[in-house]
Amino acid sequence: MDVDRRALSMIDAPLPIDEALPRIKTALREATRLVLAAPPGAGKTTRVPLALLGEDWLAGRRIMMLEPRRIAARMAAERMAAILGERVGETIGLSTRIDRRVSAKTRIEVVTDGLFTRRILAQPDLPAIGAVLFDEYHERSLAADLGLALARDAQGALREDLRLVLMSATLDVARVAAAFDAAVVESQGRAYPVETIYLGKSNDPIEDQTACAVRRALREQAGSVLVFLPGVREISRTAERLADLPPEIDVAPLFGALAPAEQDRAVSPAPAGRRKVVVATDIAESSLTIEGVSAVVDAGLARIAEHDPAAGVDRLVTRKASRASVDQRRGRAGRLGPGVCYRLWDEEATRGLAAEPTPGILSSSLASLALALAEWGEADAARLSWIDAPPPGRLEAARLELRRLRALDGDGALTALGRDMARLPLDPPHAAMVAGANLGADRALAALIAIIVSERGLGGGSTDLRERVERFKADRGARAEALRKQAAHWSDSLAPGPASNAGTVLAQARPAMIAKARPDTPGAFQLANGRIATLDKGDPLAGAPWLAVADLAGDARSARILLAAPLSEDEALAVGGVETAEIAAFDIASKSVKARRVKRLGAIVLEEAPLPSPPKAAVAAALAEAVRSHGLDLLPQAGAIRAVQARVSLARTLLPELTLVDDAALLDRLDEWIAPLLGDPPSLDRATEDAARRAVLSLIDWNDARKLDELAPTAFAAPSGRMLTIDYLAPGGPAIEARAQEFFGLAQHPSILKGSTPLVVSLLSPAHRQIALTKDLPRFWREGYLDMAKDMRGRYPKHDWPADPAGARPHEGKTKKRLGTS
Repeated sequence: MDVDRRALSMIDAPLPIDEALPRIKTALREATRLVLAAPPGAGKTTRVPLALLGEDWLAGRRIMMLEPRRIAARMAAERMAAILGERVGETIGLSTRIDRRVSAKTRIEVVTDGLFTRRILAQPDLPAIGAVLFDEYHERSLAADLGLALARDAQGALREDLRLVLMSATLDVARVAAAFDAAVVESQGRAYPVETIYLGKSNDPIEDQTACAVRRALREQAGSVLVFLPGVREISRTAERLADLPPEIDVAPLFGALAPAEQDRAVSPAPAGRRKVVVATDIAESSLTIEGVSAVVDAGLARIAEHDPAAGVDRLVTRKASRASVDQRRGRAGRLGPGVCYRLWDEEATRGLAAEPTPGILSSSLASLALALAEWGEADAARLSWIDAPPPGRLEAARLELRRLRALDGDGALTALGRDMARLPLDPPHAAMVAGANLGADRALAALIAIIVSERGLGGGSTDLRERVERFKADRGARAEALRKQAAHWSDSLAPGPASNAGTVLAQARPAMIAKARPDTPGAFQLANGRIATLDKGDPLAGAPWLAVADLAGDARSARILLAAPLSEDEALAVGGVETAEIAAFDIASKSVKARRVKRLGAIVLEEAPLPSPPKAAVAAALAEAVRSHGLDLLPQAGAIRAVQARVSLARTLLPELTLVDDAALLDRLDEWIAPLLGDPPSLDRATEDAARRAVLSLIDWNDARKLDELAPTAFAAPSGRMLTIDYLAPGGPAIEARAQEFFGLAQHPSILKGSTPLVVSLLSPAHRQIALTKDLPRFWREGYLDMAKDMRGRYPKHDWPADPAGARPHEGKTKKRLGTS
């Protein structure tokens, strides 16, 4: 019997995806790309690969199925192997960073998406692979998007017969299918109704709120409870608060760093007569099926990787989960029957959630992607097909980072070090640490450090990297053994150097993370990248004068050191590099530039002295930075700039392609226009208002500037012959003013924007006081002028106040400056 028929014949419980299997097979016989949308629990992960094994187009090749997480890859492989009555390593294989079970019999290989990237870079034609299935594609990991782009490129150039399938629980199917140029099969799944109970926002710690909600769910519902929290710390604290639950209720944590046996315990059904509380990260949203759950408690948070440009690495930060994520979590309560979802926020807050998670390609570091593209031989990412293309600016920043790490040469090609880095399944900074270390003990130690930093939970929870290294070396667990073996393979050495060298090895790879203690604040450190980060005052490392920092939590305002190793000052200065620079900075209180000569390691100031006569270039840079930091209103000529902005804003209603000159645009292009205003020697108040206007207008194309003058001119020709400045900042809209006599003979109201916008006309007395304000001058001549003229004749009998001002001869005159200029 064919393997796929044997597999399906052994399945005793039908799943929703079964009805879609014929459509999936037909689609892949007729085309080579498919988007499969099916909700969590539909069965797509295990059913689809098995159903495809007998297809003619597979022709003896393997199916490779990608999973974004190791735990999901392992459980998918074990479930499919169990269906076949086999063990993993036979028909069903598994390849992850720490677990490889594959044989000559393997027809379906489940791999993590990062390993697939390495596989296709090594063999672009994927000779043994007939289909690549991207499971849980909605998670939009950077590795999955990169792997998909490379696979599509290989499919177009080398393997037209290669099948590519995107499988997802929640996906913008129309958009993805259009970008992927693929057929679509949708399976509706099967779900029971789920009641949603909003518990409201609270200022209590999240673990206290969660534990309270779990107790309520256990009281009000039958069955097991699935809890969603952002990370391991919150899971552990919540589990502690639930330690006094009745003995028939098991509390089972679930996250990626757990041992396989503990993960299996969490996802397996509760024994008869018992209940379970599974406290999980978002890994349980869709990748795993947890039996027996009738209630969900959702904290509404997710821990995601966001790029930290200053540190050059990704940081895990806690954010509100997306609407798609919380909907998936809610659905987990309705798998077996009607369920309930308890949400730890107010109902109206749901509407403010982002629709979907931000793809990793738009939020994470692109250094690994840039390194892979260099290895692929593609200098222009735009020539590949992406669901979401990597942002060009961030991609260029990633290439600059790779050049700093010496992975790319000046032409963007891989260096010898870059080729060594590309072979390592590490992010580029840690790959550089391993590949750049001396062969032997230093490289072996660097490999251990890279493993500890990139794998959560190894070596305990100490902030001291030396202690973590020693504990990792002594750990006899299966995970630790596998990872030490991998580290030894990277370094070609089984004898790492002493842990006391950890700070030096780490600092050499990441000099921007060297930190010096701040004498004014115990436990606070100044990092070379400019950040301030802290340790608890009681931490043994808090008294160290210098540190090499391996990991931080929090943002730029409140960074916390999670892992570090001490350095001597000599080591820090030798590794980090010291420079002497003349620095000028604007002092907002005195409105002046103050300068100093500093000896520094990055942002760490070692010595400094006042500099009475700073270089002009330094003063100009300080003034420009002050404007960038404090805004355009710092400039004395801000009024003239605001008038130009107002003109352009009005003109854009008819000429939308006109260059933006709002504050954001001007500050973004500050270096293009600020220099002429500062003059020589540089000063904020040296330029005239006219010079400020010209500087801003220089950003606009000449032809567009001519059109701007036509639509929104700077002046209006009065009947008297004098040019009246149009004040674009007047409260009632663009305005002109002059003595009433200068407007005599004007029968049509003045306007701009091709007549669509009337100017506000301010008529002044001979003493230059406002006597009338109008947006309809012909009507004013007819209705309001006569009373005004009667009054004015009595006050100013020597001046002309004709009965018919619209037909009278205008009088020339001078107007005192009252309104702002443009």
